[in-house]
Amino acid sequence: MTISPRLIYWLPRIICILAISFVSIFALDAFDPSLTFWQQLQGFAMHLIPSFILLLILLIAWKWELIGGIIFLLIGIGLSPFIFIHNYRINGSLSMSLWVIIMITFPFILVGILFILGHRNNRKKDKVID
Repeated sequence: MTISPRLIYWLPRIICILAISFVSIFALDAFDPSLTFWQQLQGFAMHLIPSFILLLILLIAWKWELIGGIIFLLIGIGLSPFIFIHNYRINGSLSMSLWVIIMITFPFILVGILFILGHRNNRKKDKVID
């Protein structure tokens, strides 16, 4: 079974954009009616910093798939224990903490693997041409 090169190219990018959008939704908790407009805007901007960093890494991965893939893989794997421990302390539920890991860090692990596979696929294609 062969996978379309276009699918290998676009799938990690689409999944990454969706995952960054999901992470960005959490910035909406910065809006609190007891704060002034400028305090809310400042809090919102601060909460979006991780999304901006992930967008920067996506731009790197778009240009250099191997480097971006490794970074996304390290982010996904590296943040998983911290996010798990934090959520387990909050809710005390193993299953809920695992679901949080699946929703937040697994997409970035998957994106990292797909970018690395895309890089590998491009190298094979380049070798065939040479």
